[in-house]
Amino acid sequence: MAYAGLTTERLTRAGAELADEVGFDQVTLSALARRFDVKVASLYAHLRNSQDLRTRIALLALEEMADRAADAVAGRAGKDALTAFANVYRDYAREHPGRYAAAQLRLDTETAAASAGVRHSRMTRAILRGYDLAEPDQTHAVRLLGGVFHGYVSLELGGGFDHSEPDSQESWNRSLDALDALLRNWPGA
Repeated sequence: MAYAGLTTERLTRAGAELADEVGFDQVTLSALARRFDVKVASLYAHLRNSQDLRTRIALLALEEMADRAADAVAGRAGKDALTAFANVYRDYAREHPGRYAAAQLRLDTETAAASAGVRHSRMTRAILRGYDLAEPDQTHAVRLLGGVFHGYVSLELGGGFDHSEPDSQESWNRSLDALDALLRNWPGA
C-alpha cells in the first residue's frame, strides 16, 4: 500500500528541490525517503528506482525551462529573441542549479523524443530563422548556441568567474553580442 500523501509528482518535485539544495548527483531514493520520513520501500509504489527519479527530475526541469523560454521569446526576433532565450537558461541555472544539472541528463531515445527537449530545439531553430540560416548551417548554429550557453553557465556556476574582472554579466552580454554578430554573418562552407 502506498504511503498516504505520496504521489509520483510530489516525489519528483521534492527530488527537484533536493537537487537544488544538495546537487543533482546526491539525489537518491534514500535521500528522498529521509525527506518524507518514510522507508525507501514506500517510494517503490511511485518510482521504479533512483534512475527513474533522476529521469523524472530531468523531464521536469526541461519542461520548466521550455515554458520559461516560450514566454520569454514570444513576439521577439533576432538578437532580442536570442538574448531572451539565453537569459532563460542562465537565470534558470542560477535559480535551480540542481534542476539545471538534471536537464543535462542523457535520456534514452524514446524518452528524449517525448520530452520538452524537442520544444527547446524548435525554439532554437525558430530564433535562427531570424538569421536566415539554412541546413546544415542551422544545425551547426544550434550546437554552437547550446555549447556556448551551457559552457558559460557551467563555468559560472562552478565559480570560474568569481575573482576576475570584468564581471561575468558584462562578459555574458558581450558573448551574446558576439553570437548575434556571428549569426548575422555566418561563414560560408
